[in-house]
Amino acid sequence: MYDVPDQTGKYAVVTGANSGTGKETVRRLAGAGARVVMAVRTPSKGDQARAEILAQYPEAQLEVRRIDLADLGSVREFADGLIADGKAIDLLVNNAGVMAPPNRMTTSDGFELQFGSNFLGPFALTLRLLPLLLAAPAPRVSTMSSGAANFGRIRFDDLHWEQSYRSTTSYAQSKLADLMFAHQLAAIARERGWNLMSNAAHPGFTRTNLQSTGPSLGLDKTPLIVRLFENYNPLPSQGVEQGAEPLLFAATDPNAAAGAYYGPSKRFGMVGPTKLVKAPRRSLDEQTNARLWLAAERLTGVSLPSRVA
Repeated sequence: MYDVPDQTGKYAVVTGANSGTGKETVRRLAGAGARVVMAVRTPSKGDQARAEILAQYPEAQLEVRRIDLADLGSVREFADGLIADGKAIDLLVNNAGVMAPPNRMTTSDGFELQFGSNFLGPFALTLRLLPLLLAAPAPRVSTMSSGAANFGRIRFDDLHWEQSYRSTTSYAQSKLADLMFAHQLAAIARERGWNLMSNAAHPGFTRTNLQSTGPSLGLDKTPLIVRLFENYNPLPSQGVEQGAEPLLFAATDPNAAAGAYYGPSKRFGMVGPTKLVKAPRRSLDEQTNARLWLAAERLTGVSLPSRVA
């Protein structure tokens, strides 16, 4: 089990904090002494997760706040609330995501759901919170990607899959976009002399509700293939305690690096202790990363704040 370094005095924001790797990340950060904002779409679920963590760590400093990453208005309201508080943010953990809804769905702003909530929402959130991040002594932004990024490509001619939707390839695009964003933010921080570390991680095959809630979106019940896979999964898999560790390493470890990518070390990168992993070639093209960044700015209407640009 990875031992999270002492986080006393650190202020962290974790998205998707009510379940899966997000909840485990909050639990381990809180256990190490951090004050954590649990950013969740459904506050009642966040409150339940908070109560469960407090039962283990009664002194934990946890606050539940609502954000819907599939709604840029909600992202703005969440960020504005933190900005109004004026407290510097040491850690932003972009963990939340949705996976492979069977039919094409859209966000409140008309984006394809996976591209919008997995990438554009976290992009807008990160840029809006940059002033608070850069006010911290050694801030980090750690973004959750996926092994699916290895199979992704950015369809600049059809980012929102309006021509032909495919659930798994759309998911792969969104997770590749997350990784490209992490790399580009690291490059921008380096160019501008910011003391900001941006990196990324993937959880391998970690058993969470992500594998069932996404494929069930818009349906009356969980598809049979999903239920069969849950009961008879032939692939190596692991629990959230192990699966959250690459993200925790990226967010807290003294040896983590800007622009680096971390994931499991065993059985084809699906399970095991954390190691530095090779990022897919498509995520390392600086011109394509910059092109995606500009597209995200145009789509979200959010760009680098003038006072930190």
